[in-house]
Amino acid sequence: MGRRALRKIDPALDLSRHLKTWDELPRPWDVAQLFGRDAPLEVEVGSGKGLFLQSAAAVTPTHNFLGVEIATKYARVAAARLARHALPNAVVVHGDAQRLFAELFPDNSLAAVHVYFPDPWWKKRHHKRRVMNEPFVQNVERKLAPGGSLHYWTDVEERFRETLDLLATHTKLMGPLEVGQRPAEHDLDYRTHFERRMRLNELPVYRAEFRKS
Repeated sequence: MGRRALRKIDPALDLSRHLKTWDELPRPWDVAQLFGRDAPLEVEVGSGKGLFLQSAAAVTPTHNFLGVEIATKYARVAAARLARHALPNAVVVHGDAQRLFAELFPDNSLAAVHVYFPDPWWKKRHHKRRVMNEPFVQNVERKLAPGGSLHYWTDVEERFRETLDLLATHTKLMGPLEVGQRPAEHDLDYRTHFERRMRLNELPVYRAEFRKS
């Protein structure tokens, strides 16, 4: 499955409202300063082209959405998508999600965390780069507010089973909870571009949701 070329960004498009760097984030952390209002915050780790952020921000205008993307070109594409759709409740941070969770977000502050199709980093010497590791899942548990959810999807069954074991061993999050499997009917039913590619090619997607008590 080949990937489509990234959409060119209109140079006249102002990304300043929707694209931030680590150094531009408020310290101490202040949701109202970043979004212009205080509302429940959901964080997506690895935003890619930004389809989830766009859809989620449009469908749930009462929440703020923060996407974290380490690749510069994808962070810019995702921010441009938000800017084109004029979504004031969504922002992309170009940076390392591990650092944001470890150093910036207060405990019990997030309504939800979304991790969709993270890179499996197949080679053993690269395993340390996997986002779903022991320190990260423990930080997710601390940062989630009571009742907050972790949504994890992948196309790699081996990684899925390992992550379920990781969460069961190193956190007290409840789950995995049952996740609906309604078939997508059109593009708006896909949460990410990667999910769209997988399901159009009739390949499996493994999903899990966990919740903080």
